[in-house]
Amino acid sequence: MPTVVLVGRPNVGKSTLFNRITESRRSIVTAMPGTTRDVITQPVAWRGMTFNLTDTGGMFGASQDPLHELVVVNGRHAIEAADLIVFVVDGREGKVHSDDEIAQELRRIAVPVIVAINKTDDRRARDGAMEFYQLGFDPVAEVSAEHGHGIGDLLDEVVKRLPGARATPPGTSPAEPRPAPVESDEVGVAIVGRPNVGKSSLVNRLLREERVLVSDMPGTTRDAIDAVLRWHRRQFRIVDTAGIRRAGKVARASQVEAVSVLVARRAIEQADVAVIVIDAVEGATDQDAAIAGEADRVGRGIIIAVNKWDLVKGRGPEFSKQFDEEVQRRMKFLEYAPVLHISAATGERTPKLLEMIDRVADARQKRVPTSELNKFIEAVTAVHPPASPGKKEVRILYAAQVGIAPPSFIFFTNVATTFHFSYERFLVNQLRDSFGFFGSPIKLAVRARERKQRLH
Repeated sequence: MPTVVLVGRPNVGKSTLFNRITESRRSIVTAMPGTTRDVITQPVAWRGMTFNLTDTGGMFGASQDPLHELVVVNGRHAIEAADLIVFVVDGREGKVHSDDEIAQELRRIAVPVIVAINKTDDRRARDGAMEFYQLGFDPVAEVSAEHGHGIGDLLDEVVKRLPGARATPPGTSPAEPRPAPVESDEVGVAIVGRPNVGKSSLVNRLLREERVLVSDMPGTTRDAIDAVLRWHRRQFRIVDTAGIRRAGKVARASQVEAVSVLVARRAIEQADVAVIVIDAVEGATDQDAAIAGEADRVGRGIIIAVNKWDLVKGRGPEFSKQFDEEVQRRMKFLEYAPVLHISAATGERTPKLLEMIDRVADARQKRVPTSELNKFIEAVTAVHPPASPGKKEVRILYAAQVGIAPPSFIFFTNVATTFHFSYERFLVNQLRDSFGFFGSPIKLAVRARERKQRLH
C-alpha cells in the first residue's frame, strides 16, 4: 500500500493527529518533546482508498534524548519510503525558523507535501494561518487533531494525491477514516518482558530488518510497534512492547513510562500469543513471573524465550537443565508453556520460535467434538473420580467445550460446587495431553445440571 508519513518539529501534535486518523491510541501522547522514538505505522481506509499512515519520532530540532541520532536515522528511512508527506505545524506558535529548515529539507524529496496547520481550534492559530503559505507547499489544510476538526478535508487532499491506493473491500463506508480490516487468519504476537532483555533485537531478527530502535539503554522502546511477518503460509503481526518494570518503580517513574507500560499490557490483551523474553545471564526473576502471569490471566498462548543464550551456553548441559528447572520453579503456573533458548544477536534458534508460535496459535483454536470429550471424561473419572472442597460427593455428568482462544470447557455435575484445585489441575493436564493444547492455558467452569421441572 502507499505510505503517508507525518513529519514536523517536536510537540506540534503529530502523534495526536496519527491517533485521530487511525482511531486508535497507538502513539503515546505527552507534553514532553521527543516522546515518540520509533516509526509507528497503521493502515487507514478513506473514501474507498487504503494507505499506511506513519508517525515519525521527533527527528527535527534540538533534543536532549540520548537516542536522538537513532531516531533521526529511522525517521529518514521512513521519509525516503514515503509516497506523500504531511508536514504538521503548530498554528498557535506560528511559523518558526525550524519549520523553514524542515521545509527546505522536504523540497529535496520528490513526493507531494501537504501542510497541516494543527491546533486551529484556537482563534490565535486561525489568525496566523496565512504565514504558513510562505512555506511554498500546496495544499495547506487547517485541522485540530485534538478535537477532530478538518480531518476529513485533510484526508480528502491525501487520497487525491495517492492514485495507486487500492480500494477497500465492498461495503466499506467512505464516511469516516478507520483502520483497514485485519485478516482473520492473522496471528497477533506480543513480545514482552522486562527492560533490556532484548525484545527489540528479537523483533528485528525475526523481521530481518532494523525495524525498531535498539540500544543498551533500558526503556528505549516506548510505543507498541507492530509489523507484519509472512512466514510460510501464515501471517504474524509481531508487536514489540516497552519493558515492564515492577509497579512500584513505574509509579515513581515518568509519565511516559507509565503510559508505555499500559500500552504494553494492552498489547498482551490483544495478542493471540505472548512471547515472554527472559535474560539468560540474569536468569528468571519474580518480575518475569508477574509479566507471564498477566498473559496467563487473560488466556493468551505463552512461549518463554530465554534470550542471550549465546553468552551462557558454554556452561554445559547441566547448566541448561538447572536453568529450566529454576524457570519452572518461579513459574509453576506455566508448566504448559514451552521454554526455548535463543539468541537474537546471532539468530540461533529464532526460526524455531516461529514454529512454536505457529503451533501454539493452532492449539488455541482447537475444538474437541462433544462425543469425543465425554468419552474422555468417562475414562478419566473412572480411574480418578472428582474431588471437591465440600463434603458432598461430586459426579461429572457430562462436559462441553464452550470456547476457543483460550480453550474453555464447562463440566456439568450433580451438585453446584467447584473442583478441588489439585483435581482441576489434573483435568487440565489430561485435556492438554489428550487433545494437544500446546502452550495454551485452559479455562474450566463447573455447573450443576439443570433439572427439568415437573408439569402439574
